[in-house]
Amino acid sequence: MRSKVVLHVCCGPCATESIKRLKKDYTIVLFYPNSNIFPKDEWERRLKNAKKVAKLHSLSLIEEPYNYRGWLDFIKGWEDEPEGGRRCRKCFEFNLQKTAEECQRFHIKNFTTTLTISPYKDSKKVFAVAKKIARQYNINFLEKNFKEEEGFKNSVELSKSLNLYRQNYCGCEFSMRREKAGKFSCVY
Repeated sequence: MRSKVVLHVCCGPCATESIKRLKKDYTIVLFYPNSNIFPKDEWERRLKNAKKVAKLHSLSLIEEPYNYRGWLDFIKGWEDEPEGGRRCRKCFEFNLQKTAEECQRFHIKNFTTTLTISPYKDSKKVFAVAKKIARQYNINFLEKNFKEEEGFKNSVELSKSLNLYRQNYCGCEFSMRREKAGKFSCVY
C-alpha cells in the first residue's frame, strides 16, 4: 500500500508539477489553508484553480476557512520585513503548521508543500520551518525541492495548457503593495 502525503497547496499553478512528481510514489491529499492571501477574492480565485487541478487528478482537496485576521495576528510585528525575510518564514510556519494539524486529523504521517516550486522562495528556509513543525507533530516532512529539474518552468507550461489563473504576487497584502509600487520583482 502506498504512503499518503498531505500536500500544502498555495495555488493551482504550483500544484500542477508538484502533483505530477508526487503521484508516482504517494497517495496525495491536497490541503488549501492560505489565510495569508489578500484580498479574499484573490484567495477564492486561487482556491477555484486549486479545485480545478484537484478534479483533473481525481484528488480530494481540503479547504480551511479563510481567516485573514488570524494570519495578521500571527505575523504581527513582522509586517515591514522585506520579501524573503522573517515575515515570510512566519507565514510558512502558519500554513505548514495547519498542514501538520491536518496530517494528525487524518492520521497521515507525511506532508510537503508546493511553496518550493517558486524561484522566489528559498527552499532551504521552507525546509527549516517544515522540519521543525514535523518534529513538533511527530510526522515526516518530505523535503521536495519542486523547482529542481525545471519544475517552475514546467508548472508555467502546464498552467497555460490548463488555462489556470496565474497570480502576479506572492499573496499577502505586503507583497501586493510592493508589486504595485514596483519594488518587488516577484511575478508568478
